[in-house]
Amino acid sequence: MIVTTTEEINGYEKEVIGVVFGNTVRAKNIGRDILAGLKNIIGGELKGYSQMLSDARREAMARMVEQAETMGADGVVCVRFTTSQTMQGAAELLAYGTAVKLKRT
Repeated sequence: MIVTTTEEINGYEKEVIGVVFGNTVRAKNIGRDILAGLKNIIGGELKGYSQMLSDARREAMARMVEQAETMGADGVVCVRFTTSQTMQGAAELLAYGTAVKLKRT
């Protein structure tokens, strides 16, 4: 499975299958909030939140690829990520793109 943010993939023609997406919703936890509060005082990276967002991106992307595979796709082009707050203390991370069938040129 080729996954890219670009519209074209060098050396391939593509047939569009359709839009695919994967998402996950993550909530903060009290332990991270306490440490984040301390970091606000002294400054620095909020490593717990950075790791949580990295994990969320990987999960959302894996779900997007899984959907593309079930549609018979060989690739996903024009991949994008977006986030939105779903409720106080929780956010959705969404990965989306266009599933395509690829043929070498």
